[in-house]
Amino acid sequence: MRIPELLAPAGNLEKLRVALAYGADAVYFGGKSFGLRAFSDNFGDEELAAAVAVAHEAGKKAYVTVNIFPHNEDLPALPVYIALLRDIGADAVIVSDPGVYRIVRQVAPELPIHISTQANTTNWSAALFWQELGARRIVLAREVSLADVRLIRERTAIELEAFVHGAMCISYSGRCLLSNYFTGRDANRGECAQACRWRYHVVEETRPGQYFPVTEDERGTYLFNSRDLCLLPHIPAMIDSGLSSFKIEGRMKSVHYVATVVKVYREALDAYAADPRRYDVREEWLAELAAISHRPYTTGFAFGKTGPGDQLYGGGTYKQSHDFVGLVRGYDPVRGLAAVEQRNNMKVGEEIEVLLPQGKSFRQHIDAMFDAEGNPIEVAPHPQQLVYIPAERPVVEFAMLRRKGRGDV
Repeated sequence: MRIPELLAPAGNLEKLRVALAYGADAVYFGGKSFGLRAFSDNFGDEELAAAVAVAHEAGKKAYVTVNIFPHNEDLPALPVYIALLRDIGADAVIVSDPGVYRIVRQVAPELPIHISTQANTTNWSAALFWQELGARRIVLAREVSLADVRLIRERTAIELEAFVHGAMCISYSGRCLLSNYFTGRDANRGECAQACRWRYHVVEETRPGQYFPVTEDERGTYLFNSRDLCLLPHIPAMIDSGLSSFKIEGRMKSVHYVATVVKVYREALDAYAADPRRYDVREEWLAELAAISHRPYTTGFAFGKTGPGDQLYGGGTYKQSHDFVGLVRGYDPVRGLAAVEQRNNMKVGEEIEVLLPQGKSFRQHIDAMFDAEGNPIEVAPHPQQLVYIPAERPVVEFAMLRRKGRGDV
């Protein structure tokens, strides 16, 4: 039995380190150019080299996104960038455009290429096309069902990757024109304004003031507001389908999101590997996924076309059960003090929960707090202020402190 790779997003170097600490087998991230997350922190040239080195030191893989749909003015700088990714040892580049594919093959023929979900691969013939061109892997379109994955797996030898958790896009395979039309920010060149998250009413031009329902048919939905994908309960079916890699969405999500989702899926995959016949979804995993900021969950297209209520979200808020308040930067076992970088207001007397990279989380009260000079303080109000808190149990770097929240954000 082969357990699929667990692939995590890394919007910056901190998130990359956290993803690896919490159990990712590989990470994907982008540079300052040529990726579809222009508003993530992303990585400069030296940071790209450092990121690949960090992943390799941990025995993990690093994939770099080069998945924009470039215009002519984007191309002159591309060969130099591809050469850089080759030289720093990236394990693969993720591309969606045939022109980019061609340039990668010219500049770095030995560099593995993964075909982005933006390329909209939904059938076995398209998968064979990329296989025959020499691609290493295909990130299948989100619209592909697990039944289709099985058929593609039967007819091809290429690695197959699919999203298992995170935000869904209302445009087919993420090819969106709304953002560019409304704001001038081109989603297909990395500058999505998330126009699908805005509130809309549909009005016929000659009948102002009359609002009409937006319907759907067997080809898909035409409403803008999608739920988030969560396939955790269906890990056995996903493994049986023949996927090589489980991909988590979220390069622009928080470090708390990355840590929580990666840990849950890591534990789930390990539990399945240990005893496939008795695999079951633990309530604690579902509780963890409820702790982070998310929209109501859906299985997306994994099991074919579902009813309109399954994928569409009628609200505008995100849900979460906990607020992320601090990131552990170090631990003094002699004094039992955790060095915590504040990420949200916290104060003495509050009950917090400590999420560890491995093992069960635990709750405790903040009985005392000290500033960097050792002075007692009652509250940590400053963003990213370093404070010292007595820990009731040993903690490690990248452990997360969080408290019960109000539910919606």
